[in-house]
Amino acid sequence: MLDGFADHSDRWFQFSISDLLRPAIFPGEDLFFLTASGNLFLFASNTLQSIITVNLVTNTVKKIPPSPLGRRGTCSWRRSGMKLVPSPTRSENFRFLFAELIKNQAVVFEYDSETETWRSMEAKEDVTSFPRVSERKGDYIFLSLINRASESVIIAIKPQSSTPIILRPRFVGRRNENRRLTVGFSWGNGIDRLHVYGDGFMMVVKSDGVDRTDARVRMLSGIEMWGLGLDGGQWEFISELPNSLMRRINKPYGVMTGCLEGRNGGIRAVLMSNFEGLWHIIWVCYDMERKEWKWVPLPDCKMNGLNMAGIAFSCGLTLS
Repeated sequence: MLDGFADHSDRWFQFSISDLLRPAIFPGEDLFFLTASGNLFLFASNTLQSIITVNLVTNTVKKIPPSPLGRRGTCSWRRSGMKLVPSPTRSENFRFLFAELIKNQAVVFEYDSETETWRSMEAKEDVTSFPRVSERKGDYIFLSLINRASESVIIAIKPQSSTPIILRPRFVGRRNENRRLTVGFSWGNGIDRLHVYGDGFMMVVKSDGVDRTDARVRMLSGIEMWGLGLDGGQWEFISELPNSLMRRINKPYGVMTGCLEGRNGGIRAVLMSNFEGLWHIIWVCYDMERKEWKWVPLPDCKMNGLNMAGIAFSCGLTLS
């Protein structure tokens, strides 16, 4: 079952995909939800060690053939290092890209559903013409490759290009900051910085411990937005969530994950956390032109006790 919420709505909606998936997977298998775009949804199967697309318009399921790296289990996929791109002309076609480090060489793998073929592209160091975050247009695809407390490696590629660009943004002045960092998913355990990447942006989620006897319980204390700066050589601070909104969303959590999307001059971010079996979802947006934050209140998702397979944004989803 796919559960969804639109920012212009006041209730959750559901899509049942069990009948579509039944011929493609083993009975009772749990799928890992990787990403989505438009009416396309991408899942990973641990049993089959393959990836599967579900198209809600054509009501079809498609197994993507193994990439040049071979079959992969669910733990091998990093959400921030992949992108699903629907065809602008035909709803059933798409491109799927992901980045990996192969023998110290950054490589982008791209699958084209129209030709049903993969291609691999070695990324190059070339930042002579890369625009800064405030001037960038929406024609780049960004894939996160390496993430550390003081620096990252991001791959930028233009549509139809065969030469991805390696960017190495750094945190100026943060090299010696004494913080414990995790990327994409946090189990608590004293981790006080969660970094969530997407589309050339980064959300820094700060938290504090609330019970010295249980380091697994954390409380949100701040959210920052960052973007790629001049020539992609550093992370450029954009804004921090105001305290007035922070007080409305901070709740204790034991585990937390998130997703981030930048498009049309705005940044959308969702944090999904669990505390003692209770799920909590936070949705915030930042308008870069107006320099304004917005919190999107969500009604109770009524998913307590359920196994959440993943979370993603999908722009252009057909709801009728």
